[in-house]
Amino acid sequence: MSNTFNIQIAGSDRSYSCEPGDTLLRAGLRAGLGLSYECNAGACGTCKIDVVSGEVEDLYPEATGIKQRDRDRGRRLACQSAPRGDCTIKTRVADEYVPRHAPARCEAVLESSRDITHDIREFSFRTTAPARFLAGQYAMLMLQGGAQRAYSMSNTANEDGVWQFMIRRTETGRVSNALFALAAGAAVAIDGPYGLAYLREDSERDIVCIAGGSGIAPVVSILDAAAQLEHPRHLGAWLFYGGRGPRDVPAIDRVLRSHGLNRNLEWHPTISVPALAEGTDWTGEVGFVHELLPRKLPKPLTEYEYYFAGPPPMVEATVRLLVAENKVPQSQLHFDRFF
Repeated sequence: MSNTFNIQIAGSDRSYSCEPGDTLLRAGLRAGLGLSYECNAGACGTCKIDVVSGEVEDLYPEATGIKQRDRDRGRRLACQSAPRGDCTIKTRVADEYVPRHAPARCEAVLESSRDITHDIREFSFRTTAPARFLAGQYAMLMLQGGAQRAYSMSNTANEDGVWQFMIRRTETGRVSNALFALAAGAAVAIDGPYGLAYLREDSERDIVCIAGGSGIAPVVSILDAAAQLEHPRHLGAWLFYGGRGPRDVPAIDRVLRSHGLNRNLEWHPTISVPALAEGTDWTGEVGFVHELLPRKLPKPLTEYEYYFAGPPPMVEATVRLLVAENKVPQSQLHFDRFF
């Protein structure tokens, strides 16, 4: 009996192998196929497929990225479906989704961690293999016991096997709370890289990064990678960051300097809850982070390349401002939808 399952793409001569327990999406990406996806967590719905034949296990029946009427028609989320045998699926395949670095699962050890804000901590893990990914991508951190969650890397690719993640701790976050309790030497698994919001090195437009919460991680990676390219347009960049109150705003100079950023950066933090600044020395902006873009950027908004990450309301407001209100082409916006 074969140890892998054969997955056929309906209407084509494409097929790939899937290990038992792996998902249809991740196995396809490991095989180098451009299967459509974004969040890899069952929330966005981008990876919907039709199961033409065969049987799959639904790993997340409560996933919000698919409605019951779709399930009744045989549709599933590729990121939350594990085959129980050979299958034929109907799915979108496109060049834009072909991974530059095929995702793989590897064992990692926690080497150190440091606090970025009162609830965001950067974790440094090391693997025996090189850390190969594109700036702005994410990986699945998998704990003993099976709990896993997607987190963006905050460093850049390296041959030393160092993977760094800035992770925000939440009261109900099963994975984040477990990570914050880890001691140096603890073992985890890293599965990646994934994600489409990576640095476009061939773009001639200036870089604008917008972040909220732990969304600071991928944009730090992007800015650091851009600085290393030594391209004339990378001599300056804009970073906008939104927090609820002053203690949510990272000491960005320290964070960026630790990542080797050697460029002129315009740093524009803002807070959205004025009451949280009372009794503090906050003298910065007050308001939502996307509202700063028209006021702070010197050129028309259509002349920049945008990278952003953060809470869904921030992402949605930023997309609305740029695309609907200022006619910025969607191709100049880069973000992965997380919920």
